[in-house]
Amino acid sequence: MSSHAWLSHSLNDGRVACDACHHHCKLHEGEYGICGVRKVEEGKLRLLVYAKAAAAHIDPVEKKPMFHFLPNSHVFSFGTVGCNFSCQFCQNYDISQYPKTKEHRIFGETLTPEMIVALALKQGCQSIAYTYNEPAVFFEYTYDTAKLAHEAGLKNIYVTSGYETHEAIDAIAPFLDGMNIDIKAFSQSFYKEVCGASLKPVLDTLTYAHQKGIWIETTTLIIPTLNDSDDMLREIAHFQANLDPAMPWHISAFHPTYKMLHLPPTPHATLTRAYAIGKEAGLKYVYVGNVEDSAHESTYCPHCHTKVIQRKGHLGEKVSNTLTQNGACPHCGYSIEGIWEKR
Repeated sequence: MSSHAWLSHSLNDGRVACDACHHHCKLHEGEYGICGVRKVEEGKLRLLVYAKAAAAHIDPVEKKPMFHFLPNSHVFSFGTVGCNFSCQFCQNYDISQYPKTKEHRIFGETLTPEMIVALALKQGCQSIAYTYNEPAVFFEYTYDTAKLAHEAGLKNIYVTSGYETHEAIDAIAPFLDGMNIDIKAFSQSFYKEVCGASLKPVLDTLTYAHQKGIWIETTTLIIPTLNDSDDMLREIAHFQANLDPAMPWHISAFHPTYKMLHLPPTPHATLTRAYAIGKEAGLKYVYVGNVEDSAHESTYCPHCHTKVIQRKGHLGEKVSNTLTQNGACPHCGYSIEGIWEKR
C-alpha cells in the first residue's frame, strides 16, 4: 500500500523535494529518500509504508520514556520500517534499517489510522506513540492517526531523533501533545560518523517544537568512549537548561548491539555522574534509564525536595504517584511541570 506523501513539493527541474525531515531529499522519478520508504512514483512522492505497521504494542508510557506525561498510563505504540538515520547502535535496526538492507523491500501488518485509534480505545490507552522507528519518515501516516486520535480524546507522542522540519512540526502541532527527542551527543562528528546526520537540525527542531508549546522530554544514550565525557554531557545539559530547566533529561545506559558489539555496557557510575552534571547545570528533572535505580528514576519536587513520584524497574515502569490530579506537590503545592490530566 502506498499513499501520497503530501509533505513535499515539485521542483522546476522535475524532481520532487521531500519536506518531512532536514535531509530535504530531492528525488528524480523512481528514486527513494534516505529513509527508504518515501519514493517518487508518477511524479509524486509516495509513502510506501502508509497503514503498514512493522511493530505495535501496548506499553507503559514510562517506556517511551515519558515521565511527566500521564504517569502510570498505557500508550498504544507503533512504527513502520525505515529511518532517516543510520545509527550504529540502533536497538530497532531490524525494522529501522530494513529497506536499506533488503533492496527497498518493506513489510508490515495492515493497521489503518482508524484501526489504531479503535484498538487504543478498546485497550484503555490514554495516548498513542509513534515510535520504534523515526516518525518523520512516515509523517502522513502519523498525521492522519494523530488527528483521529485527538478527536477521540487520546493524546499523541512522537519518539524521535528530532529531524522534523518546521513544516512538519507546524502541521502536526495541533494534534501532538508530547515528544521525546534524542540528543545523541553534542558533536557534529558523532552525528555524521555514527548516525549519518547532523547536530544543528536536531537542536533547531527541539527549540522550535518547544516554542510551539509541545511538552518535550529528551534522551541521551550514553555510549562508553563516544559521548560519555564530562565536557560532552555538560554541553548537553547546559543547552537544555538554557532552553528550559523544567525539560526532563533521560540518561540511558547503552547495551552492546548492532554495529557496536565491541563496546562495553555503560557503567552505573557514568550514569550517576551524568545525573549530577545535569543537576549542576540547573535541570530540575534528570532521570537514569535501562537500569534498576529507583533513587535516580523517581521525581522530586524542586521546591521542597520531597519524592513525589516513585519509580522502579529498568524503565521506571513501576509507578507510585502522589501528585494531585493537576500535578501539584502534595507537600508544598509546587506545580510540577508536565502533562498530568487526560484533558
